Amino acid sequence: MKTNLHYIIVSIALIFTCFLTSANNVTKNKEKFVVVLDAGHGGGDSGNLGSGYKESEIALKIVLTVGKKLEENDDIKVIYTRKEDKFVTLRGRAKIANDAGADLFVSIHCNAHNSSAHGTETFVLGLHANQRNFEIAKKENEVIFLEADYEKHYEGFDPNSPESMIGITLMQEEYLEQSIRLARLVEDSFKDKRKRNSRGVKQAGFWVLHNTYMPSILIETGFLTYKKEGAYLNSRNGQTKMSSSIIEAILAYKKNLDQNVGENIYEEMPSVVSTETKQKALLYDNITFKVQISAGPRDLEPKSYNFNGLSDISKEKVGNLYKYYHGNTSDLNEIRRLEANAKQKGYPTSFVVAFKDGEQINLSEALKTSAN
Repeated sequence: MKTNLHYIIVSIALIFTCFLTSANNVTKNKEKFVVVLDAGHGGGDSGNLGSGYKESEIALKIVLTVGKKLEENDDIKVIYTRKEDKFVTLRGRAKIANDAGADLFVSIHCNAHNSSAHGTETFVLGLHANQRNFEIAKKENEVIFLEADYEKHYEGFDPNSPESMIGITLMQEEYLEQSIRLARLVEDSFKDKRKRNSRGVKQAGFWVLHNTYMPSILIETGFLTYKKEGAYLNSRNGQTKMSSSIIEAILAYKKNLDQNVGENIYEEMPSVVSTETKQKALLYDNITFKVQISAGPRDLEPKSYNFNGLSDISKEKVGNLYKYYHGNTSDLNEIRRLEANAKQKGYPTSFVVAFKDGEQINLSEALKTSAN
């Protein structure tokens, strides 16, 4: 337990150093949207061999297909952690993404289980909701044991210990919302476009996701141990279709990000809610409500022409992200009106946040206070 606590303390200390390092990297690639594609395993680490299929080979073929298509976009830069059958350490994969100042990190794998389990799963970093998620993360994290000096580079981290996972969830918290958004786009495309069995978006403690300082996901494209699914993933047709879903999701995510924090210029538009329909003020003492309309790595002037004509824009830098808000009021009814206004002006994922004494608090906590 002492070792695990030491690892958590070290992780917290590293947060501040990593923020500074990656902040410098992000500014170097503003002209292009940088996607790092990570084919799981490789070289002496073949991954799982369910039904005789090789995870490392299938993951690489999918990655190369995804990358080739993305590279057709002039405003996207693709970086690979590997383009051939070679072993890359977990820390090496993370370093590639961090050094590139990447906007996204997408790691691709194939699943395995000693049952008839089948279907896709896309993971973001978080504490395990159940033992099954822990086992998946444990399997992927145990690759560190293939490194001769793993004790030096992963000091105090034990893939077999649930306690060790607590420390590794800290760093990715600021990117969690965006990671979930991308993961949901991936799973929805698998299910709706490719008609695959989607097991959903999940959270688990993958070391490689923890150490990447940008929105990051790990895709389990299916179970090689399920014979029918293994054959599908090992086929050119299956790999092409799974690649198509991942491509569609990344492009949709980027489009959404561009729309939310892009530098497009819009004409001023009248408010969509008439002042005649305003409800009576519902004021909360010492609480400030805002509508969070977007978040991303780009530093924009809080002007209406950058945000579809919305006025009263403010921003806050949190780590490497800039969060953009619309409105500033203690009136709950007014902030709900502003939220509806933001959604009608092109920000469908906007939501209300609450602050007390300058610090963000849970909205539910804010609403427990007395209203006037």
